[in-house]
Amino acid sequence: MVKEIRIYIEGGGDKKDTKKAIRIGFSEFLKDLRQIAQKNRIRWQIIICGSRQNAFEDFKNALKANPNAFNVLLVDAEAPVNTTPCQHLKFRDDWDLPNVDDEHCHLMVQTMEAWLIADIETLQKFYGQGFKKNAIPKNPEVEKIDKKQLEPSLKAATRHTIKGEYHKIQHASKLLALLEIEKVRQVAPHCDRLFRTLIQKM
Repeated sequence: MVKEIRIYIEGGGDKKDTKKAIRIGFSEFLKDLRQIAQKNRIRWQIIICGSRQNAFEDFKNALKANPNAFNVLLVDAEAPVNTTPCQHLKFRDDWDLPNVDDEHCHLMVQTMEAWLIADIETLQKFYGQGFKKNAIPKNPEVEKIDKKQLEPSLKAATRHTIKGEYHKIQHASKLLALLEIEKVRQVAPHCDRLFRTLIQKM
């Protein structure tokens, strides 16, 4: 059992308030894990890093600064994933993690929006009248939906709702807090992998 878990996540832009909003969203999304950590007296910290590159740099620094913690990198894959997470990040981004086990690297495939559309019912409730469900790709294997389709389809589905067009900073944090985790885990294997890895560590 580990004594501390630190999760380095891309997102939130460059401002403190927007990073705080995303941190709250992810904290709710991962609340089942946080509760296990609290029960087992494991320190739990979510660090929102802004850009993808910043998340990578912060994660690398954490491996040196917090060697006794279980440090986790969570970033968008930005492309189909056909290899291990570390290999994917090496091939796509030329990120070298030579001594890092794959259990430390986790991907939102192909972007975080795939996890959002995994729970259409929550999207419908959140956006309400005017939500166009048919604008969302029909593929139930959300991780196979092309990155280029994800955010545009969400924007098309929400354009005529009271809350307005999907906005990553304004809406994603609120949606993350509302998602039914089991629904997401069932159709997003990389999300399920994140949960399984951390449960095993605790």
